[in-house]
Amino acid sequence: MIVPAGRINKLFGTEGGVMLSLYPAFPEDFDLDTPLRVTIDALEVPLWCERFERRGISGATAAFADFDTQRRAQELLGLEFRIELGEDEDDDEFYLEDLIGFAVEAEEAGAIPRTAESKGAAQAPEKLHGTVTDYYDSDANPLFELELGGRQVLVPAVEEFIAHIDFEKRTMHLVLPEGLIDLER
Repeated sequence: MIVPAGRINKLFGTEGGVMLSLYPAFPEDFDLDTPLRVTIDALEVPLWCERFERRGISGATAAFADFDTQRRAQELLGLEFRIELGEDEDDDEFYLEDLIGFAVEAEEAGAIPRTAESKGAAQAPEKLHGTVTDYYDSDANPLFELELGGRQVLVPAVEEFIAHIDFEKRTMHLVLPEGLIDLER
């Protein structure tokens, strides 16, 4: 995806250097192998940086190949440049149905374990282990279907209940409100 990334403001030095204003979309990890794209006479022109140095959060200095004199760099002043963002920018995005098949560990927040109820001892809540067997998509109430301890349980698929997801190990840890697991279908 190609997005507006900044503007070429003024000359900097005598060897074709320019000052840039960077937009928030400009990548933090910019490298010289990525061209900046400008439009000159209705043609898209790639600008290859020979030198690039950040100046604060929204500024930088740069020098481009083939624009090595003040006169040549003058042609770029005032132009907005664009940059192509790689597809890996969306690595954090996933769909809840992608979690089907994940191993799940569920515990109830604030619950006293069944073995400690009679003794009154303060112990860690019981953790149930199982699998995410299905996902029901609904704007009103999306649900995970879990197999926990040999029975099917429906649990709201909301961020507040998901404590951790490990995509490499294909596991999910849920912290659920007390009594939710015991509700009948």
